[in-house]
Amino acid sequence: MEQVGVRNMSAYVRKMALNGYVLQVDLSPVRELVSLQRRCANNLNQAALHVNTYGGLYPNELQALQKDYADLWGPLSELLEKLAQVVAM
Repeated sequence: MEQVGVRNMSAYVRKMALNGYVLQVDLSPVRELVSLQRRCANNLNQAALHVNTYGGLYPNELQALQKDYADLWGPLSELLEKLAQVVAM
């Protein structure tokens, strides 16, 4: 119970009774992806506001959005591949 970081005995017993094992998962890559997604969403909202207010978008703003989305999809595809490997086990 201590090795997997579960503090509640009943939660640990339920997990062991249902699954026979407890998975300890490192979610730091997911946290990074959430941070990237928030930045992309914020930038996209700012660009939409600019387009709706002034009727256009500067090329450098569009390039920044494209870079942010490229930065998001690289780690996301790696994470999905790792999750697919875990599910296949």
